[in-house]
Amino acid sequence: MVSEKTKAIGVLLTAVGGPNSLDEVGPFLVDIRGGRLASPELVAEFRERYAKIGGRSPLLEISTAQAKALEARLNQESASFRCYVGMRNWTPRIRDVYARMVSDGFDRIVVLPLTPYHSRRSVGAYFRAVQEAEAKVGAPVNHTYVDSWNTEPALVDAFAGKIADGLARLEARGFPDPAVVFTAHSLPTKLMAEGDDYAAELRETMDLILRRTTPLRARMAYQSAGRTDEPWLGPPLEQTLTQLAKDGEKAVLIVPFGFISDHLELLYDLDIEAREIAEDLGLAFDRADSLNMDPRFIDAMAAAVGSAASRASTPRSGSGGRTS
Repeated sequence: MVSEKTKAIGVLLTAVGGPNSLDEVGPFLVDIRGGRLASPELVAEFRERYAKIGGRSPLLEISTAQAKALEARLNQESASFRCYVGMRNWTPRIRDVYARMVSDGFDRIVVLPLTPYHSRRSVGAYFRAVQEAEAKVGAPVNHTYVDSWNTEPALVDAFAGKIADGLARLEARGFPDPAVVFTAHSLPTKLMAEGDDYAAELRETMDLILRRTTPLRARMAYQSAGRTDEPWLGPPLEQTLTQLAKDGEKAVLIVPFGFISDHLELLYDLDIEAREIAEDLGLAFDRADSLNMDPRFIDAMAAAVGSAASRASTPRSGSGGRTS
């Protein structure tokens, strides 16, 4: 319980979530598909994918460690923050964590999505989950929503540092000038046509990163598109790798800057599937490491939370907006 004297600020870190065992894969797919049943074939396919990365998603473990590091970082100057992790599509669920935070005595909560980029599809869903939890609990709480933090200098520095490390690994293998492909999760293009900020914020961050690095022959691609007939953001990573091979490239460094933590879309989609595609095409492959527990990344989160805690804000209509 938070004492009246302490008046600590609660920080709720939000993410999608992931199965903690192979037995949870089927129920997780149902949840993330909005309650629609997954076919036995789809469940089997994803069970196999998770089996190849250790039988579970590491996302909760990493997010919990990030929360602890963020709390320690925020409290270096004054012990006034406590950090929690809530997941939209799996346990611990946002609604349950929010209720625990209210029970712990917080009347001020900062909500920080574990993605720096705003989109109604991701960040908007996190904020709606918080608002639904608030309505259910019924206690008056002052909320501050951080829905874009993609330009934090420490975040840009962290990505630039991971790129430098990846380039050094490829140079040591004899590839001093690889093609560099920035990747992010694809979303339906109709969202951008409706004014979603996601693609523009990715480009904004990519431009900032490129200003921090040595000159790179860089391009953008998208990965992990949904299995629907509607158009999704592209070009797809597989198509980009094929084009690089046709252009005579010998090596590629993938920079998954659309993500901040290791999970299925990196550990399988890139480290296994994309690597196999690249090597079959004759491309030497490497991936920039995820930010995970990088101190620069923790600093970026702390800066975003600290800035938000100094002001009051509400999410953009239907989703969210930069704190301002």
